[in-house]
Amino acid sequence: MMRRVSAPNELPAAELAEAYARGTLSPVEAVQACLARVEACEPALNAMYRVQADDALAAARAAEARWRTGQPLSPLDGVPVTVKENIHTRGVPSPIGTQANEDAPPQAEDAPPAARLREAGCVILGKTTMPDYGMLSSGVSSLHGTTRNPWRLDRNPSGSSSGAAAAAAAGYAPLHLGTDIGGSIRLPAAHCGVFGLKPSLGRVPIYPPYIGRVVGPMTRDVGSAAMLLSVLARPDARDFMSLPYEARDYASELERFEPRGLRVGLLLEAGGGLAVRSDVRAAVQEAARALEQAGSVIEPVARWLPPEVYDGMGRFFEARLYADFSRLPPERQARVLAFIAEWCTWRASTFSGRDVMDAYHAYLAMREGTLAATARFDYVLAPVSPIVAYEAELPSPTNDPRNAFPHILFTLPFNMSEQPAASVNWTWSAEGLPIGVQAIGRRFDDAGVLGLARFLEKARPPQRPWPASFGRPTQPGA
Repeated sequence: MMRRVSAPNELPAAELAEAYARGTLSPVEAVQACLARVEACEPALNAMYRVQADDALAAARAAEARWRTGQPLSPLDGVPVTVKENIHTRGVPSPIGTQANEDAPPQAEDAPPAARLREAGCVILGKTTMPDYGMLSSGVSSLHGTTRNPWRLDRNPSGSSSGAAAAAAAGYAPLHLGTDIGGSIRLPAAHCGVFGLKPSLGRVPIYPPYIGRVVGPMTRDVGSAAMLLSVLARPDARDFMSLPYEARDYASELERFEPRGLRVGLLLEAGGGLAVRSDVRAAVQEAARALEQAGSVIEPVARWLPPEVYDGMGRFFEARLYADFSRLPPERQARVLAFIAEWCTWRASTFSGRDVMDAYHAYLAMREGTLAATARFDYVLAPVSPIVAYEAELPSPTNDPRNAFPHILFTLPFNMSEQPAASVNWTWSAEGLPIGVQAIGRRFDDAGVLGLARFLEKARPPQRPWPASFGRPTQPGA
């Protein structure tokens, strides 16, 4: 069931493009509506790092002129978008969420995803917030402060694409870009009730590339994300890990998805971490039943990764960040969020070369084990997070830097295996918090995951109205 929307900032990307083509709405009007929404909500949500109103309005006027002459750069010409702070955009600093980099210089050029946006005529409204180094699935940052969940201001949007998810749920724009190396698109999408796609590694060129790291769309609907992926997936030689380019219109393929005869795995236990809430489990089971009623064959997936593999991956990321942290002078180290500083030093500061290689081998074991366990399935359904949104001021659900990530065990493996995976909102908890379902595909089957997500979007229960207005937060850490 689709929600009713009327304001230009709440229209899906396809409807905006149709309105531009008909001349019933202009890009300038859409951008003005988005900027007004940002201004109204930011005192409460804190989802934006930079708002570039003048640049956005200038880009909207240029797009308006192109639509008037029938020469748009793409179907997304003039459609507003936000970009996560760590995705470089020319002329804007990228301090990666930490006060240690508060004096970071403006970037000299766009990263590949931002370059593709400009080539398509998308209007960049500004940059969204993220936690320190992107190493938290939380909205807490030493530089940006606390980003809040639009569904309940006392709750966390998750992260690290925290600002993007909050902005999408609040209606700042139809399109948003996030990044994901362990769940940083899917977790905030699930906790904020929006759609988020982690593409196959290399599907969207990025720079610099890294193990498991991707850029992907975060939107209120699957169709808008599919349109955006068609733009983002265009080639860029800077990404030496990118996949061969496939020129395809992902949005036009959405309705081709056919569930009948598909073999779908149902993963309900991750093999460790936080216990899965009963309402989260029920949501995934209901999504599986919808597929089964449509002709798919549902089979259980046994958990396949032992706790030591997850611990090894934790060590891998600790060593990765400690290498950067240890290069900072003491005065800059002191500006890093205390939780992150302890997390990356409590054991990584004493790692030997053997320890680091053992951690790297855990990555290889996770990759091999995940691909082997899911190979017999066309798709897998699983929770995104075992819990719903937790307290806004906490850097993690445990608030323990020595047990920082017990809630990402359903998302992390699919970064390491390079498989496409998405979060689709299914329902709400008794507290009124969103519950997302994760749809995972085989490597490179981004179109299939989008098609499955579209099926789930149509099959899910009626959705609640999007959050409308917010008072100023009174909780500490605002």
